[in-house]
Amino acid sequence: MPVTLFSFIFNQFGNGWIDLFYQVKPKGVTMTVLLAKAAAMALAQYPVVYASCGDGSSFTYNSSINIAVAVAIDGGLITPVLEQADKLDIYLLSQKWKELVKKACAKQLQPNEYNSGTFTLSNLGMYGVDRFDAILPPGQGAIMAVGASKPTVVADKDGFFSVKNKML
Repeated sequence: MPVTLFSFIFNQFGNGWIDLFYQVKPKGVTMTVLLAKAAAMALAQYPVVYASCGDGSSFTYNSSINIAVAVAIDGGLITPVLEQADKLDIYLLSQKWKELVKKACAKQLQPNEYNSGTFTLSNLGMYGVDRFDAILPPGQGAIMAVGASKPTVVADKDGFFSVKNKML
């Protein structure tokens, strides 16, 4: 079956994003959960992005925003799903994520906990990876590959230089 590929590379200056992360990190929120919540909030505005295209010509609009997140486990990769991520607050989402990762590492996930995703997030930034190509799981509308944040020298509108974190 032919697959349509749209690839975008978007570099985001993330000082505000990083500041937000450091505010919620002490309460147990990981960068991955923060990214999943941000994606879910954006997806709520654009349902076509998490629609699936099963036959190559027509779309099925999904009723839930279920964010699958790639997790490396012994012997491979699995994508536990944060169901209805747009409807949960960041702290409940974080708690659910910790439970899913624990179950994934113990190979105790139930099928509905890894096969109900409508959008996938793959975050290798925590390993210092700048950018990478992520593989879209079957039945999902899109995948977002997130790379590392790096300090970068930038000029403002007045020509003054500063260092900002650039998310790749």
